[in-house]
Amino acid sequence: MPLLLLIVACAALGGIVSAAFAVVFLWVPERLASRVLPHFVSFATGALLGAALLGLLPEALAGAGLAGAHAIGATLLAGLGVFFVIEKLVLWWHAGDHAAHDHGAHGHGASRDRASGVLVLVGDSIHNALDGVLIAAAFMTDRTLGLVTTFAVAAHEIPHRVGDFAVLVHGGFTRSRALALNLATGLAAVFGALAAWYGLQRTLGLLPYALAFAAAGFLYIAVAGLIPGLHRRADPRTSAIQVMLVGLGIAVIAVAERLAGR
Repeated sequence: MPLLLLIVACAALGGIVSAAFAVVFLWVPERLASRVLPHFVSFATGALLGAALLGLLPEALAGAGLAGAHAIGATLLAGLGVFFVIEKLVLWWHAGDHAAHDHGAHGHGASRDRASGVLVLVGDSIHNALDGVLIAAAFMTDRTLGLVTTFAVAAHEIPHRVGDFAVLVHGGFTRSRALALNLATGLAAVFGALAAWYGLQRTLGLLPYALAFAAAGFLYIAVAGLIPGLHRRADPRTSAIQVMLVGLGIAVIAVAERLAGR
C-alpha cells in the first residue's frame, strides 16, 4: 500500500473509528460501562507511555544523532510547554463558558449547554488534527512506528470520545446527530496528516524533532491528563488492576517494537 494512503487510512482509524467504537459504551448498561471504561483509561496510559518512550523518542534521537540529542531534549521540553499552554487555554475557555452558564442559568441554560457541545466539537477538531500530524510523522520514519502510534492514539481516544458524546447529547443534540458530528471531527485527523505529509516532505531534516514533539504530546496526555484521574481511586484492588493494565499497555507497545526488530 502506498505510504500516503496508509497514513490517511490510519489517521481516519485513529480519529473516526475510535469515535464509533466509543458510542458502544453509551448503549450498554450504565453500571457495566462505568466499570469497563476506567480500564481503557489505564491501558491507554500505558500505551501512550510506551509509544512515547519506547517508540517515538528513541527514533527521534536516532534520527538526530549524537550531535542533535540536546536539540531533541529541547524540543521535548518545548512540546510539553506547548501542550501545557493548550490545556490552560481549553480550561480557561471552559471556565468562561461555565461562568456564563451560571450567570444566565434561568434564561439561557439550554443555549449554554449547546454552546458547551460546540466547544467540544472545536476542541476535538484541533486535538484530532494534532493526532493526524503525529501519525504522519511516525509513518514517515517507519511503518511499524506509525502503526504503534495509531494504536496509542486510538486507545486514548476511546474513553475521551465517550465523554464528548455525552456532552453533546446533554447539550441537546440527538444521539444520531451527536454521533455524526463526533465522527466528522475525526476527519480533522486526516487533514492534519495530509498537512504533515506535504510539510515534512519538504523539510525531512525536521522529522526527528516532529517525533520528539509527538512524544511530548503523548507524555503530557498520559502524565497530566490520564494518571491524575487514575489516582482518584486508591483502594488496593483498583490500584493493582490499574498497575496491571498500565503495564499491559506498555508491554503491547514493547512487543510491537521487538517484532519490528528495533
